[in-house]
Amino acid sequence: MRDAYHEELDSIGDGLVDMARLVGSAIGRATTAILDADLKLAESVIAADEKVDDLQRDLEGRAIALLARQQPVATDLRIVVTSLRMSADLERSGDLAQHVAKLARLRFPNSAVPHDLHATILEMGQLAQRLMAKSAEVIITKDVDLALQLEQDDDAMDLLHRTLFQHLMDDRWKHGIETAVDVTLLGRYYERFADHAVSVAKRVVYLVTGEHADEISAQGDVVEGA
Repeated sequence: MRDAYHEELDSIGDGLVDMARLVGSAIGRATTAILDADLKLAESVIAADEKVDDLQRDLEGRAIALLARQQPVATDLRIVVTSLRMSADLERSGDLAQHVAKLARLRFPNSAVPHDLHATILEMGQLAQRLMAKSAEVIITKDVDLALQLEQDDDAMDLLHRTLFQHLMDDRWKHGIETAVDVTLLGRYYERFADHAVSVAKRVVYLVTGEHADEISAQGDVVEGA
């Protein structure tokens, strides 16, 4: 019975990895769709989000069933509860990728992104995809050091986000209010996607150590400053 129980715990972890890989792929494809005004690709991203939702519902059901049947304590309880929270982060990430794709569909046959911002949006999309790939690796390896690195990587996304606003606030902006709104939304989608990837990694830190990532980072800062 205990072997079956731990196999079920492992399968929940596998489900989280599948979700992370799906939403990572989704944000990459959504970025291509928004930059290339690719309606077919946008539609495929929108439709594929249902699979992420199905995985989240399945994982949630299995986790709740484990709580009810096994009444886990200590570490096992932490795994189940933390997994539920990670699945919610990943499901929301999938929604954000879908939002990017829906904006591509809304503006078709035009691109929602002005040509002079293509490079910035492309970089944001690629960074979002890399962050989620790292989160998937963290789930698999339980590598606390790698998990803590993600927050530093997220600083690059914050910088790109600020770059977008600098363009929007520039007196030379010539693309109109509608495009300004589109770019503002896009920046927010990518920034929030990155935040969810970091949140997943932080939850793995808690799962492994029983400590919150911020507490561990603070301890490291004290040691470095000693």
